[in-house]
Amino acid sequence: MGNMIGKDAPEWETAAYVDGEKTIMSSKDMAGKWYLMYWYPLDFTFICPTEIVGFEALKDDFADDDITVIGCSTDSWFSHNAWFADNDIFPGGVSHPVLADTTHSVTKAFDMMNKAMGVGFRGTVLVDPEGKVQMYSINGMDAGRSPNEILRTCQATQSGGLCGANWKKGDNFAV
Repeated sequence: MGNMIGKDAPEWETAAYVDGEKTIMSSKDMAGKWYLMYWYPLDFTFICPTEIVGFEALKDDFADDDITVIGCSTDSWFSHNAWFADNDIFPGGVSHPVLADTTHSVTKAFDMMNKAMGVGFRGTVLVDPEGKVQMYSINGMDAGRSPNEILRTCQATQSGGLCGANWKKGDNFAV
């Protein structure tokens, strides 16, 4: 995998689940905006909903920093629609966009494809308004991410200062 930090984010377009509706989303829709894409391997699994629920719960906090949260997996819109309708797993629903990258084109473009399993890695990418990648990470398949830490890291990235490991939005910068 190559280092994408500071490089142009790939152009992409695919079907998306958006609050129960099927639509087409693309990088052109995100032009001039901050956006965070997070990949998860599969619908109907154990770790993935914990992350999806976490990102959904923080969607407004990301929006306060002008960051659009976009989920992505290689499952279909139909799979997303069926799974997200489960109120026991997703009691508040899923209203942020979740890409249905069945062609794997978006996943491959961001180098997030786990070829051995045929699904996306558990990855995260932050893209700035100029279309440059500012954050890029991949976790092992068995380790869920902390959406709170990803939000903090996004805020630190946007801050324009030197931010230590426990820096929080509103804290002073390191000197």
